[in-house]
Amino acid sequence: MPTWIDTHAHLDDERFHADLPAVLERSASAGLERIVVIATTALDSPRCVELAAKHAILRASVGIQPNHVAEASPTAWDQVVALSTRPEVVALGETGLDRHWDYTPFAQQEDYFARHLELARRLDRAVVIHCREAEADTVRMLRTDFDKHGPVRAVMHSFTGDLATAEACVAMGLHISFAGMLTYKNAQALRDVAAKMPLDRVLVETDCPYLSPVPHRGQRNEPAHVVHTAAVLAETIGVSIDVIAGNTTCNARRLFGI
Repeated sequence: MPTWIDTHAHLDDERFHADLPAVLERSASAGLERIVVIATTALDSPRCVELAAKHAILRASVGIQPNHVAEASPTAWDQVVALSTRPEVVALGETGLDRHWDYTPFAQQEDYFARHLELARRLDRAVVIHCREAEADTVRMLRTDFDKHGPVRAVMHSFTGDLATAEACVAMGLHISFAGMLTYKNAQALRDVAAKMPLDRVLVETDCPYLSPVPHRGQRNEPAHVVHTAAVLAETIGVSIDVIAGNTTCNARRLFGI
């Protein structure tokens, strides 16, 4: 049976409070060997770490997502830094840039993105990057980091950008992760990008409870559903599902050190 790693799941979300053990059991039955629980604020970062400490299948990130930066308390970043060395923590973020929403001034988003990148370098951790309608700015900041320090150990999560953005990120050492949108009928442009990605840089994720893939679209997403995205990725690239399983799992292990 193929094995999988869901590289981006929000299992701290209240929609999982009632049945998380059953969700994790279904995940294991679907072949998942690891799930990375992703933080978005200084408040949910400790919850993600606690979940990873409680359940062997889970690992955690800590960080502040760009849309939540403006609401962060004066001590929020220090709280993230304090958690970042916990053994359950395999990544920083999600961080990045977002021009779709106007919740955080853009300069403040850039400041916190740079903080995550710097801390990840210092601790040798992966970075989980959120990018929405800010591809040029994200590539610009990554290029600055790359020119100073070399390859960037990071993933562009739930990727929806164009081929030029994906290729620029891959050239700087990043991974490209695909979520449920890859399975949608109106996502041919995204599948065209995925078809050109090197197998040693692709990852799969759910971003659950959001972005359920076909045939579960409209329902709560969960890690077991990552196999549907993976099946479409295999068809898109033109390889077997076993090849996608082997490569995405190996890539995730290497990126996150798990």
